[in-house]
Amino acid sequence: MITLYSFGPSFGLPDPSPFVMKAMMLLKLAGLEHIENHKGFSRAPKGKLPFIDDDGTIVADSTFIRFHLEKTKGIDFDAGLSSEQRAQAWAIEKMCEEHLYWIMVHARWMNDANFERGPAHFFDRAPALIRPLVKATVRRNIAKTLRRQGLGRHSEQEIAELGVRDIEALATLLGDKPFLFGETPCGADATVCAFVAGVLAPVSDTPVRTAAEGKANLVAYRDRLMKSYFPQFSGT
Repeated sequence: MITLYSFGPSFGLPDPSPFVMKAMMLLKLAGLEHIENHKGFSRAPKGKLPFIDDDGTIVADSTFIRFHLEKTKGIDFDAGLSSEQRAQAWAIEKMCEEHLYWIMVHARWMNDANFERGPAHFFDRAPALIRPLVKATVRRNIAKTLRRQGLGRHSEQEIAELGVRDIEALATLLGDKPFLFGETPCGADATVCAFVAGVLAPVSDTPVRTAAEGKANLVAYRDRLMKSYFPQFSGT
């Protein structure tokens, strides 16, 4: 039995981390039975979630989880895709994971109102006396990370412009197809679904979310995948 280590539901999503949600959907796409454990963060091999325990084999990082499932379970998440489509799928995933992700982090953690609606609740279990200090310290560290990464050097308006371009690209690539490459979801759909759902989550009020709400095909795509794979969070 596979154990997936995750944060647990939050923000109206199966998991607040798009990487965890991606891993969850990959396991569902593969039809693999698994359980979730929300208490593994302190034991995460790379200091981040998700990671899995596959009967004693520990695999960290959502992409390496995918590689592990493909190698050990005989799964091809991109079955039916051409070599060109597989390359496009990889590029789309990396746009989400290496660019849009940081825009989401900035929206959730650096905007005071968004922070109070969302990530601030991660600290609800901290002792009341030190909670403000813990929150401030974590936010300061995330701000430093964003600056080192590069995104934190831009203005709010510039970050919004970059995020809107990502949304426009995703909407154009999806077009009028039910999934990224046609009638059947592929591995990249697990990633894109997680990120589109995260952007659309009402916890963050940003121009990027507004842009996504204005893309009927992206909203329908989110709804379609959530209803199929996470019905308890689909609102239908």
